[in-house]
Amino acid sequence: MSSPGSGKTTLLEHLHQHTSLRYAVIEGDLETSRDADRLQAQGIAAYQIQTGSACHLDAFMVHGALHHLPLDNLDICFVENVGNLVCPASYDVGTHKNIVLVSVPEGDDKIEKYPVMFRRADLVLLTKCDLLPHFDFSLEAAREQVAKLNPNAVVLEVSVKQPDTLAPVVAWLNSQMQ
Repeated sequence: MSSPGSGKTTLLEHLHQHTSLRYAVIEGDLETSRDADRLQAQGIAAYQIQTGSACHLDAFMVHGALHHLPLDNLDICFVENVGNLVCPASYDVGTHKNIVLVSVPEGDDKIEKYPVMFRRADLVLLTKCDLLPHFDFSLEAAREQVAKLNPNAVVLEVSVKQPDTLAPVVAWLNSQMQ
């Protein structure tokens, strides 16, 4: 879950190159199948849900999408909710874990401005960290805000431009498979 443009789909594209976990993605967007098409082009099973005017997915939509994926051949099914820091946080779509992304260009203030999303997170990814020199974003402030709202959340810094930063994400995913 995250704002539009924070890097959800891009992260899922790049994780594919760094893990042996077999995964599929349920994509939620108001319109288009661009994100699912991008993932499928990388060999990742993906199913697109177009919500029309709805600002979030719901459990019924996710349930329907599951029937279109090869579940017997998967380790993980990611649900990429509609890009929005408000609505998706209030709806349980049946996920076992919640991963929230906030990107450097968005600013570190989004964590306190949209607390519900971060209170529900198991993992918070600070994305596009390669852009830190160009934005007023404090990693320390972001970490402190997450810890204040959700002391149990793991916070990791990532950038698909720096592939070594994906290893801790893969390690976290593997640890959750136990």
